Amino acid sequence: MCRSIKTLRPPYADTVTDDDMRAAALQYVRKISGFRHPAPHNAEAFDKAVAEIAASTQELLDSLVVRGGKGAA
Repeated sequence: MCRSIKTLRPPYADTVTDDDMRAAALQYVRKISGFRHPAPHNAEAFDKAVAEIAASTQELLDSLVVRGGKGAA
């Protein structure tokens, strides 16, 4: 879907920052909304979605158990 979103879990990423998660969330919201930059009347909804998706990303990464080598989950 969004080729610019990179995989954020080991072994694909050794360290993941808040900026990495926000960037992935931003790309996702841009893709599904069709807006690179929302109009002022949509900015609050856009920013809220980015924040919620970044938080969900953190929760997911914190919950994953990665076993074995590359590609194993």
